[in-house]
Amino acid sequence: MTHVSSPGRILVGICLFATGFTQSLRAEAQEAVALVEAFKPGLTYSVDIQVKVDGKLSVPTEKGKPPRLVPLVGVSHLLYDERILDPDDAMAQKAVRGYREVEFKRVVGSNAQDAGIRPSVRRMVVIRAGDRRAPFSPDGPLTWGEIDVVRTDVFIPATVPGLLPAGPVRPGQTWKASAAAVVELTDMQKVDEGGLTVEFVGVAAAGKRMARLKISGTIRGVNEDGPNRQKLDGTAFFNLDAGLLTYLSIRGTHELLDGASGQTVGVIEGQFIMERKPLALPPADLSDASLRGLNLKPDAENTLLLYDDTNLGVRFLYPRGWRVGAVQGRQVTLDHSRLGGGVLLTVEPADKVPTADDYLRETAAFLQKEKARVTVQTKPAPVRAEPARLDRFTLDAEFDKDAVRIEYAVLKQTDGGVTVAARLPLATAADLKSDVERLMRSLSVTKRIE
Repeated sequence: MTHVSSPGRILVGICLFATGFTQSLRAEAQEAVALVEAFKPGLTYSVDIQVKVDGKLSVPTEKGKPPRLVPLVGVSHLLYDERILDPDDAMAQKAVRGYREVEFKRVVGSNAQDAGIRPSVRRMVVIRAGDRRAPFSPDGPLTWGEIDVVRTDVFIPATVPGLLPAGPVRPGQTWKASAAAVVELTDMQKVDEGGLTVEFVGVAAAGKRMARLKISGTIRGVNEDGPNRQKLDGTAFFNLDAGLLTYLSIRGTHELLDGASGQTVGVIEGQFIMERKPLALPPADLSDASLRGLNLKPDAENTLLLYDDTNLGVRFLYPRGWRVGAVQGRQVTLDHSRLGGGVLLTVEPADKVPTADDYLRETAAFLQKEKARVTVQTKPAPVRAEPARLDRFTLDAEFDKDAVRIEYAVLKQTDGGVTVAARLPLATAADLKSDVERLMRSLSVTKRIE
């Protein structure tokens, strides 16, 4: 695999390639060629992706004051092998990856962010259905940061076919990139207007028959950054002999827009570069023998997320329907994205951790003060014995017209402990109970809490 070290090196390579391209263009100027890449199960290739971004973000300040612009600089480098798998249903695409190198760095103002993927979970399954993409590892739970690293990457089985024409084309012909390719390249959740146009420039025969494509367009829509407009210009090379898109370079301008006025409130410049090459055989960790016996279909266990805060000293697993919210002092909150539940975890030094009976008395006093009516109450019961003792109890209570079930737990270890209070709407408590139990049973203190 040839690694791209700098934009200058890339431009030199393009210029050298263009010389051979110009010399051979006349001979094949009128030849119609088919640009087709079949992503059949078993197809394996290596991918090298580099991304650089530089710009300014609009950050909200105090109420009544205008937002301030802060600088943003970021680089990422992903090197992985990918093998296409049989999809679980006809509407999905599925692949397994083995990550070899991972770099993800970003600085927003003075806040530096650095993410990676632990070696133990660098083999991942990625599934795309519609505009949704979800990775999981058959080897262990992923952290949200690890998912974010993968999420920012493009899904090649959706991107590449969407850039290629439906039939044979001649130089000068153009076509529209598919909606799936636009979403992958822009990360848009909703496209309001615009699209990408692809042009077949011609074929160069300097050693390999390479079809050159030009990509351009402006798209306005909404993604996780809010309303935005993106202008993209790029070049791709398709190896006609190998039937593989081997190179894709996109330069883009990303304008963040004010939702009310539509004015530009931030601009980010970026470059995306992808190189691919086919692999005759899957590498060892993606081979039939290595994958045999692994569960490559997502389920409640292999899609669990890992929360591991080394500063706070707490670790637990939680289902993907939940999101970690505020982390303040020694407390962590989680909220369910659809069913309305919430969880509060409080980390304590060992000598401050209450017994389950004491915690029940504290809770009862609090509910009485809030004038809540307790309708159901269970006694504290041990779930796990020493050296990591876990006790639980449950209360059903009514606050005016709000009926809730509150699941409580107390974890006590030698180095510290955690109290857990999960407030669940009574209407959805049965659906959320197993999620909360999974979190409580996986909870552990990972350092001495002072």
